[in-house]
Amino acid sequence: QVQLVESGGGLVQPGGSLRLSCAASRNIYRITYGRWYRQAPEKEREFLATITPEGHASVVDSVKGRFSISRDNAQKTVYLQMNNLKPEDTAVYYCNSDVIVDPKDRPTNYWGRGTQVTVSS
Repeated sequence: QVQLVESGGGLVQPGGSLRLSCAASRNIYRITYGRWYRQAPEKEREFLATITPEGHASVVDSVKGRFSISRDNAQKTVYLQMNNLKPEDTAVYYCNSDVIVDPKDRPTNYWGRGTQVTVSS
């Protein structure tokens, strides 16, 4: 069974930066589409960014200019770089990716369990 594991969350002061990583818990063939979401307390899960297999990246307007998504195909990892963090960015951040485990397989969508990001002075 494949799991996506997020890492890189934590406590950061306003204006600070964090880079979140998302990787599979076991060896896989590749990640096709990678996405990041977040969910703040008592709010619905919010889509943030996506990156295509070819590396085309897009982020939602609410975080554009501060957040960026990238990938390392060799490491089979998707990243979310977050700069100039604000208290309202406090949330659990989730990775969601389409994973090909074996070359003969079709992509399967997986969610990570999330990593907490807290922005506070």
